[in-house]
Amino acid sequence: MSLQTPTSIPDQKRIGMVSLGCPKALVDSERILTRLRADGYAMSPDYQGADVVLVNTCGFLDSAKEESLAAIGEAIAENGRVIVTGCMGNEAELIRTKFPAVLAVTGAHQYEAVVEAVHEAAPPTQGPYIDLIPQPDIKLTPRHYSYLKISEGCNHACAFCIIPSLRGKLASRRIDAVLREAEKLVAAGTRELLVISQDTSAYGVDVRHEERLWKGNAVRTHMTDLARELGGLRTPEGVPPWVRLHYVYPYPHVDAVIPLMAQGLITPYLDIPFQHAAPGVLKAMKRPANEAKVLERIKAWRAICPDLTIRSSFVVGFPGETEADFQYLLDWLDEAQLDRVGAFRFEPVEGAAANRLPDPVPEAVKEERYARIMAKTEAISAAKLAGKVGRLLPVIIDEVGEPDEDGDVGATARSQADAPEIDGAVYLRDVPATLQPGQIVHARIEDADAHDLFGVIEPA
Repeated sequence: MSLQTPTSIPDQKRIGMVSLGCPKALVDSERILTRLRADGYAMSPDYQGADVVLVNTCGFLDSAKEESLAAIGEAIAENGRVIVTGCMGNEAELIRTKFPAVLAVTGAHQYEAVVEAVHEAAPPTQGPYIDLIPQPDIKLTPRHYSYLKISEGCNHACAFCIIPSLRGKLASRRIDAVLREAEKLVAAGTRELLVISQDTSAYGVDVRHEERLWKGNAVRTHMTDLARELGGLRTPEGVPPWVRLHYVYPYPHVDAVIPLMAQGLITPYLDIPFQHAAPGVLKAMKRPANEAKVLERIKAWRAICPDLTIRSSFVVGFPGETEADFQYLLDWLDEAQLDRVGAFRFEPVEGAAANRLPDPVPEAVKEERYARIMAKTEAISAAKLAGKVGRLLPVIIDEVGEPDEDGDVGATARSQADAPEIDGAVYLRDVPATLQPGQIVHARIEDADAHDLFGVIEPA
């Protein structure tokens, strides 16, 4: 009788990941890593332990490209075996010229090409069937919140933007697939869903808002149907998760979502990229110049849902922007009273139509206007947050601190008016030692500054 030699299982190949850019790119990174783990790869938290490093790049602005190139250079220096993917993938020649050692370059959301490049650079030593226990998808965000991507690409032709050339035309995901993913995320511990795309309001336009069956009912591939169904989800404890809508263009059907917010089914928060308000600048940007109607609609939305938070971003110093245009924007902001505002100095991007426009705004003028708009929006924010002092607000816990010298524990949370990474926070004092990230509790607001709130948890 002969004894068989035991089969030894080789060590797993390990993948490192550097993910840059917007939440949509972060979702791409999560999907790539999930695919690779299913193929038998392990993840490495550092350069030294990785057999190959993936750099998911951003190419929206020149400053973002510089950050991406710096990240590629660091990965080359620290590891040497690097695959580049993401929005800068369409500039493969530039990347290869600057970094000849790069193993492969692929474009945005080209999952198959990235996986194939990894297989070639570091062939898997373990098959996907060694671990018989199904593994959950990889998340690069904390367990309690998740980005839910509903589409890729964009049909707009904004003069300052190259997203359509980077990510293509609008391509909507099947609504039943989106809802199934959302349901799984909530069942696995997600307490906040952040709906993202290039244009959430246009969801389903490319498929003529086709219907799919979900839980025995027909639902359209449409933002309002999606919002209604997401509002019906419940956590294992029977609590509705927060559902936050990002990148919402103010199309007429957005009006239908506001009552869902008033009913508590959807988080009362809209992220709307207005970009400007002056009609002449909007026309030059190739964006709809309907700022007067938007002001009317904002008033109507707030009448239906008084707690509605509106966040937006604006570009200052766009070619041809006059002092009168900029003052129009400041006056519009006084009227609109937006809750959260980000501003950007116009920056030429290779391939953007705006680069060919006449009358560029001098850099010194851009800086001066940027300082003025930030001062304006900071004052509006400070007044709005001061109005919340004394209120009892639901907050979601992001982080619980260590006890200080007196044994007191603090926590960082967010209200429904605060999206992770981009808005403010609610800082809590004297929290229970048993408090955990992801819990939704009620906080009495005691103080405020221009961006953040401060308070204490009150028992339910």
